[in-house]
Amino acid sequence: MPNALALQSSPYLRQHQNNPVDWLPWGPEALEAARVSDRPLLVSIGYSSCHWCHVMERESFEDPAIAAVMNEHFVCVKVDREERPDVDAIYMEAVQGMTGQGGWPLNVFITPEGVPFYGGTYFPPKPRYGAPAWSQVLESIAEAWRERADEIRQAGEAIAEQLAGAARLSPSEQPISTQALHGAVAALEDYFDADNGGFGSAPKFPQTPVVEFLLARARSDAAGAPTPDGVEAAMALDTLHAIAAGGIQDQLAGGFHRYTVDATWTVPHFEKMLYDNALLARAYAHAYALSPEPLLAETCRRTLDWALTDMRGPEGGFFCALDADSDGVEGAYYVWTIAELREALPDDSDADAAIAWFAATEEGNFTDPHHPRAGLNVLTATGPEPPAAQRERIRAALLGVRGARPAPALDDKRLASWNALMISALADAGAVLDEPRYKAAAESCAEFILGTMRDSNGRLQRSFAGGQARFDAYLEDHAYLLEALLALFEATCTERWLTEAQTLADTIIERFGDDVRGGFYATAADAEPLVARRKDLEDSPIPAGPSSAALGMLRLAELTGEDAYRSQALGALALLAEIAPRHPAAFGHALQAMHWSLAPMRPIACPLPGRPAAAGA
Repeated sequence: MPNALALQSSPYLRQHQNNPVDWLPWGPEALEAARVSDRPLLVSIGYSSCHWCHVMERESFEDPAIAAVMNEHFVCVKVDREERPDVDAIYMEAVQGMTGQGGWPLNVFITPEGVPFYGGTYFPPKPRYGAPAWSQVLESIAEAWRERADEIRQAGEAIAEQLAGAARLSPSEQPISTQALHGAVAALEDYFDADNGGFGSAPKFPQTPVVEFLLARARSDAAGAPTPDGVEAAMALDTLHAIAAGGIQDQLAGGFHRYTVDATWTVPHFEKMLYDNALLARAYAHAYALSPEPLLAETCRRTLDWALTDMRGPEGGFFCALDADSDGVEGAYYVWTIAELREALPDDSDADAAIAWFAATEEGNFTDPHHPRAGLNVLTATGPEPPAAQRERIRAALLGVRGARPAPALDDKRLASWNALMISALADAGAVLDEPRYKAAAESCAEFILGTMRDSNGRLQRSFAGGQARFDAYLEDHAYLLEALLALFEATCTERWLTEAQTLADTIIERFGDDVRGGFYATAADAEPLVARRKDLEDSPIPAGPSSAALGMLRLAELTGEDAYRSQALGALALLAEIAPRHPAAFGHALQAMHWSLAPMRPIACPLPGRPAAAGA
């Protein structure tokens, strides 16, 4: 019989409905069951396109013997991290504090009062990778709870206090300065991978907020002048060039995978997330505005065209993600042998050109013991590029063959925050590339969010799935939407979007603002209480909600002349004024907001309420 997850709208939760585990969704029922039975909760958090989430499900959660142990000793709760980022964030922070590591699946044991006391990420069915078997973890935690529950609860009080630490951060008395931002750029230079682009080593994430900070610096220095030949532009453009050529980009259909396991952008984890593609498309649009290279425009267009074709719902909203796996094997949909390329391209000249262009070899660049095929290649665009007509012919032929393979699963829920990121990308690209259909798609998506994704009281909702909008929206949903509406106003000169943005900013201040220390909480004042009320500080890898709210309010102040919005923004940035420049890789969006607080914003060429046309901001 299916468990309680069968009734949930989340595709990720429904993936677990036939597990022999007695899963419950997060909520009052699960917490009450733990209190009544005085059992700890086992909270397992993941998302639909997560490869290792699927692995742990197959190995452990589908095993009747392991499930019996879980059901006997714990109240078992499954959480979709994309629907409940508040639950995910608080327990991720706890596990990172306990173990120094984090990731998904996230498996955390908490008291009936909601306080975490042990956790980790993936656990194998038998001891390996230096990790104990999942069954060993279960038995050890069950024994510890039987013998030392009071001691565990007592220790949990200190953990709960630590989880609220960021919310108790006080604003710096040091003003934001140009020197501090110069220091942030210098720190990024030390961290920059000059050989491969990007920052750090393997695994390699795009770190788009950092790229956007560098582009902002290159587009406008403190005097408002562009500096396309400076170090900021060089780091940003080198990174975007490398990403565009790497296996992290789907070289056939467009769109980006989440990250690569190597430092050269070659072999990705193959899930495609809406947020990565929105953030990268917008970065390529901004890069093209700085340096009008055809590659930058083409990459932006291919990313947005893929999203419009493969990720857009009939109402104008965008789906969350495509899975990394197909037929239970990661990447099987995307990789090719030399023989498969030649079979798909019977014209020898096309096959030879494709093999050279995509740098494919007989040995391949991708190995996985679960794959039935050997000599597999993730396609990169690092070889000699064929002429445009031949490129399109090659892509069309290979896509035709690939389309007959088992496709990765689609997570078709729509999230307000990720859709807002896509609105920003479409609006900015529509303006930069002079593409009306991108602007129209952005407006359609905004209509969907502002209309369908509200409850009966007009409150913004987080998720839309199964024809229903659910969960009161979080700070990031409101903040990203604020930025999106302003981008849409600037792209279309439609006053409605500016009016909606102002209403949204007022809501953020009222429901999420901290009147004592400044800044914004991740959850609303009237949200479901958790073990602590947090403030998100770091980008992860999407922009931190407070940084997004600050950036949006800075721009809104310029557009409306309302200085109260600027004061709110500066209050949020004051919390990070000393931390962000010292750790720039984690605070790209905050640094971008700090930059715009010092440098003139770009002007807009449309009339503003109460102002003449072509007003400058």
